Amino acid sequence: MFTKKRADLKGNKYQEFFMLLPFVIGFVTFTVYPVLWALRWVFYDYSVFGEPYFLGLDNFARAFFRDKEFWRSMSNTFYLAFMKLIIEIPLALVIAYFVNNKVKGSSVLRVIYFFPTVFSMAVVGLIFTILFSAYNGIVNSVLVNIGLLEQNFNFFGSRFSALNIVLLVSIWATFGINMIYFLMGLQNIPNELYECAILDGASGRQQFFNITIPLLAPVMQMVVMLSVLGTMRINDVVLVMTNGQPGGTTEVAMTHILKLFFNFGAAGMRQYGYGSALAIIMGIILAVMTISYLRMSKRMKSVY
Repeated sequence: MFTKKRADLKGNKYQEFFMLLPFVIGFVTFTVYPVLWALRWVFYDYSVFGEPYFLGLDNFARAFFRDKEFWRSMSNTFYLAFMKLIIEIPLALVIAYFVNNKVKGSSVLRVIYFFPTVFSMAVVGLIFTILFSAYNGIVNSVLVNIGLLEQNFNFFGSRFSALNIVLLVSIWATFGINMIYFLMGLQNIPNELYECAILDGASGRQQFFNITIPLLAPVMQMVVMLSVLGTMRINDVVLVMTNGQPGGTTEVAMTHILKLFFNFGAAGMRQYGYGSALAIIMGIILAVMTISYLRMSKRMKSVY
């Protein structure tokens, strides 16, 4: 009997191992190996053609002191992350609050709000590029027909307007998943708390700010972190909609790094060494931001 139980336990261990094996292989192949590969070339000038040339720390010196385009792309990235944070999070929370209150058609609204999340960002970017086209875009046609514009406006002709169109598209495509997170958090709040608050004469506003918001703190911590980190790694929608134009002013950090590796718009050649250095710098920035945020928001976990 004991031998059979021991054999069953051994079999379960093998089963767990084989279940985890695909994820371990994927992690090593697509995370660990690329990081080690980047660390290998970070000290070299290497462009596939010819022999790599050892530069020491010159790639990092170039990044911090000579590459103005990289820091402009970083400023664009931080702008998108900050604006998404102050627009998308409150929007997702408010919509989740109304959907959770059993308004008529809430199930349909839940599907509609979540629906953009299932689309590829590249497809979404292409659709909105056509909508905001300067020549035959639907948005320009509507604005001209109702009299808000005298003639078509080139939304992608300036850094400010192009970045904000990218921001609009990014919010539209991702706020649905945050709404679902908040909705799950709202459904875990006991109704008894609201009933007691009503008996004490608390208004709807007081219930929202004194019960709902504090009890959503753990969910809020996760949503804010995922939103910021996701926006810091944004690249596909920018490549599809603007490709950094006009004049490279709408590049974000990841598109700038990507072009160094894949030879389109990066000084006419691949720059694996410098691209690896920028990737390492970006990884360190994301790690510092994550650790700092988790430490500053540690109290949010202890609400429940």
